[in-house]
Amino acid sequence: MLASAALHAGWNALVADAEDTHATTAIALLVGAAVFAVPAALTWRVSAEAWPYIAGSAVLELAYFALLAAVYARTDLSFAYPIARGSAPVLVLLISVVALGAPVGLAAAAGVLAVTAGVLLVRGIGRDAGDAASLALALAVGACIAGYTLVDDHGVQHAAALPYFELILVASAIPYAAAVLAVRGRSALRAAANRRSAAAGIGMVVAYVLVLEALERAEAAPVAALRETSVVMATLGAALLGREHVPKPRIAGAVLVVAGVAALALG
Repeated sequence: MLASAALHAGWNALVADAEDTHATTAIALLVGAAVFAVPAALTWRVSAEAWPYIAGSAVLELAYFALLAAVYARTDLSFAYPIARGSAPVLVLLISVVALGAPVGLAAAAGVLAVTAGVLLVRGIGRDAGDAASLALALAVGACIAGYTLVDDHGVQHAAALPYFELILVASAIPYAAAVLAVRGRSALRAAANRRSAAAGIGMVVAYVLVLEALERAEAAPVAALRETSVVMATLGAALLGREHVPKPRIAGAVLVVAGVAALALG
């Protein structure tokens, strides 16, 4: 999960820093689907029970990528990423409690409060606050993450991890690329077909295959929690590499988000 977190933070940084986030995302999805088609075929194991989960996850992934590209077109990685990633485990917990009747301990309750406080620090207060639209988009990305995490936790039990995600990737990559082509034209896609989008595509697939492999070995909550270490990786990376100005409260908020997620896992 730590390797997955590092890869996830890396490909998000590549997309967030792209000139056209939507076109870069579209090419990255197509590259990921193409590169892993043969390995997926060689490890093929998809039972009939997996298809409803694949369909549901594909819809959520398509929404996830579209919203992610939209929020990165509006705001910095260090703003959007901690909010999107940090809100997801909280939503997973809330859905588990409401829909599945899961108990909530003191550690989990403290985790929710910590994540909430961290998100507020990341967003900023008063004049330093990020715009409401960017916040809403980042939270919507978190909702998609929570949704497909819960769906995939069950779906991966009926299929091998690589072909399972390959099918989801193809089902989301084709309509997304078609939409970008219709709106932005071929020139945008051609311009985005570079090393950046190729690296992002390979990184996103490897990162999520590692998540699916982890889901075969553990429950969804601790898997989602460990993955959130990418929040600190992405935020510190943005600050240290100097690609954007990252206020100290935002860094503190990212750390607080990860602490809250760790408390959720313990709870």
